[in-house]
Amino acid sequence: MKLKVKRFNFSTGRPVCMVNETTARELSLYVGQRILIKKNGKKIISVVNIIEDTLKKNEIAVSKEISSVLNIHPQDKVEVEIAEQPHSIELIKEKLKGRRLKKKEIYEIIENIANNALTEVEVAFFVSAVYEEGMSVRETRYLTKAMVETGNKLRFKGLVVDKHSVGGIAGNRTTPIVVSICSAVGLIMPKTSSRAITSAAGTADVIEAIAKVDFNYDEIKKIVKKTNACMVWGGSLGLAPVDDKIIKIEKIVNIDSFAQVIASILSKKISVGSKYILIDIPCGKSAKFTKKEAQKLKTRFLELGKFFKLNLKILITDGNEPIGNGIGPMLEIKDVIKVLRRENPPLDLEKKSVFLAGKLLELSKKAQPGEGIKLATEILNSGLAFKKFLEIIKTQKGDIKKIAKMHPGYTHHIKASKKSTIKHIDNKLINNLARLCGCPEDKAAGIYLHRKKGQVVNKHEKILTLYAQSEEKLKHARAFYKKNKKKIVEY
Repeated sequence: MKLKVKRFNFSTGRPVCMVNETTARELSLYVGQRILIKKNGKKIISVVNIIEDTLKKNEIAVSKEISSVLNIHPQDKVEVEIAEQPHSIELIKEKLKGRRLKKKEIYEIIENIANNALTEVEVAFFVSAVYEEGMSVRETRYLTKAMVETGNKLRFKGLVVDKHSVGGIAGNRTTPIVVSICSAVGLIMPKTSSRAITSAAGTADVIEAIAKVDFNYDEIKKIVKKTNACMVWGGSLGLAPVDDKIIKIEKIVNIDSFAQVIASILSKKISVGSKYILIDIPCGKSAKFTKKEAQKLKTRFLELGKFFKLNLKILITDGNEPIGNGIGPMLEIKDVIKVLRRENPPLDLEKKSVFLAGKLLELSKKAQPGEGIKLATEILNSGLAFKKFLEIIKTQKGDIKKIAKMHPGYTHHIKASKKSTIKHIDNKLINNLARLCGCPEDKAAGIYLHRKKGQVVNKHEKILTLYAQSEEKLKHARAFYKKNKKKIVEY
């Protein structure tokens, strides 16, 4: 059936269309069903919504994601037909039963996610199946390769390096510091980052507080050519795009699987041509992984790194406590700048950043074995790293002066009820608390830690401060803290 396009200026993050109720009955459509929309030889699978008013019979409204792919304009006519249910749904059911999937089967699932043949609910079942049943080394290899091959690729001249943390640690904003140190000595570091999944902020969320992170391929090439590095969001580049779709689902269901963590990280690194890759796996009491799990993850990374011919260095680090004082985009970038400026920096953030940068300098042979930390410290103390950071931010159309203009609307101080020593701050709960404050969407939202593990707090002194952009969000954050206060901060 041919339908006339009516312009609705809406974006959903995926292909979605709306049709009139009468048209839906004639086509035997129901809400959430897939349809195939075609125009001039191009086609796209979309999920259907049905509305009674606004649209007339034989009219269709399409999201921006559809109009951009098919180059649709108002009053254009498109061909619409019911899309067949993809066979990959049966494969997902098989995975839910614990069956190992073959290369062809995994490729089919990934291709269906890439072309939107699977709904978000069906992708969620795939994510759950991988989480519950796990994946073998071979399956993870197929998953990684399929993610790479269904996306775009970037290539840069020079010694291309990268660093990634598996996440889960509140604060821990080491990447901007490591990128600044390493690119200051000539290493090429095109850092593409995802947004936060379960934590308060990802590197892209943090950099976005002061600079643009959404660039196309040509723009990134220019940034890297000028500065040796970039710190951008990878979602707009089409690098392993299936990974970004899966991450959205993981964010909703709040789970990460071993296989997906590995495939997500390696597919992005392979897509930008990185050959020297440092991976940080924090583990501990309230980290994503225990020490035993971290060792298992390290082994898997190294097995797959060998297959893809990557120079991998896997570090298992202490992830028992948050790193830095700020948690949330604005507060974390403030910590980063304090380290780079050498102005009363959070020492734990500085120490870990220098350690990671040093190991990457050694891996890429910019420093002799055992000399990396010394070189990284020299670069940091000389001011070269801060100069490079400012250059990257400026080239990404940013300015650190933006920080001064960001003010949270509402503030609440949590004070100690007695004199004591801080015993532990729970990463998962402090991240949840920060997200209730509005992170990472509200850049000025978050938490400032006035005291860390091992430090003494006197009665009525501030332990932490909550920042939110609305009274309602602050109210929910305070209620969450009150309910979990003995677990969030032990003292």
